[in-house]
Amino acid sequence: MHDMENAQANPYSFYKPQQNLSGPAYSPWFKLLATLFTIVLAGYGISVALRFPLMDYGLGVQLLLFGALALLLLSYYGFLHSTTTIDEQGITQTWLVNRHVGWSEVRSAKMIGIPRAGWLFPPRLVVRTGNAFSTFNGGTQELLTEFAKISLAYQMKK
Repeated sequence: MHDMENAQANPYSFYKPQQNLSGPAYSPWFKLLATLFTIVLAGYGISVALRFPLMDYGLGVQLLLFGALALLLLSYYGFLHSTTTIDEQGITQTWLVNRHVGWSEVRSAKMIGIPRAGWLFPPRLVVRTGNAFSTFNGGTQELLTEFAKISLAYQMKK
């Protein structure tokens, strides 16, 4: 009866996970690909720096190249250390800027993926909150299973 009263008070906060779950946001295969891609791009950047006198170029070009290197390294760090947490408050994904959606904010949820590339790019959970969308990544089978439960719960709500 208590759950029914809570659902009537806030019709959008009906989903609660059975247990708290946390894990990496990206799979080991994706992290390996990110590592290889970062090494290739860094190697290419070094070869360009050795072939061209970068100090002879203007400050704008130097800042652009430095910014590209900084974004590459920040993205790589984020891919390696990002985590996704599902708990009684909602879903949170850490990265350069943390993303959090509370259960009371969720209007719909759906899993999307790239056909025939799920081994490398597993499906993501897209959550709609009012007029905004948030995307969450899951790097473990446990997170993907919980994403499927969330998606199913919000599809059955319709």
